[in-house]
Amino acid sequence: MDLSEELKTLGQLPRHVAIIMDGNGRWAQERGMERVFGHKKGVDAVKRIVEASGEIGLEYLTLYTFSIENWKRPKEEINALMGLMVDAIVRETNNLMKQNVRVMVIGNTADLPEEVRRKLNELTACTAENKGVTLVLALSYGARWEIVEAARKIAQEYKDGDIGEISEIDEKLFAGRLTTYDIPDPDLLIRTSGECRLSNFLLWQCAYTEFYFIDKFWPDFEKDDLYLAIRNFLKRERRFGKTGEQIGKDKK
Repeated sequence: MDLSEELKTLGQLPRHVAIIMDGNGRWAQERGMERVFGHKKGVDAVKRIVEASGEIGLEYLTLYTFSIENWKRPKEEINALMGLMVDAIVRETNNLMKQNVRVMVIGNTADLPEEVRRKLNELTACTAENKGVTLVLALSYGARWEIVEAARKIAQEYKDGDIGEISEIDEKLFAGRLTTYDIPDPDLLIRTSGECRLSNFLLWQCAYTEFYFIDKFWPDFEKDDLYLAIRNFLKRERRFGKTGEQIGKDKK
């Protein structure tokens, strides 16, 4: 029995898996190549994992594609990344349609180059009615930026009278002002390359997310690595503040 088939016997899959795709540049440097070659290989890994997610029936897959902090990188690397993004969208749109993938984008996309924004808008519109896995691309994204933007929206709504009382502001209202307002929180977050931090990614949404860290660089991440992470997740007990005994009773 292969891993993908084994998962079907272990219980309900996570609804939402998020991945911090780390290590492209270091993968290339270890091989004596420029960092951009690692990003190119990283695109191949994205294709594998999107396909694998659809094959096992994941509902949501969020990929940390480009952070707000990544704008601090050398201009040449940023330009290469943006070019790769446009090329990947053009080349992969037909495959995403065949796989029934719906694409969404979160982040401060106003900072992206105009051509990238245009291609992303075309891609999200083209795939909007697809019913397979929802692929969420976090682009020019930062969790602190997102939280501050949500606070600003709420402050403006209160000023405009759309929120009548301060007491109306609760977790549900706040979450509704985030870029992920219509996306379930991640059940499982995977980070490649051996780093063990969130790097300003989905800080609000990951309050009860299970973390899984793997030493492999992103270009080497294979379908079986995704399946192993999910198998590990399925063997964990998620208590959400309750005791193990309470969880056992809830399952009966």
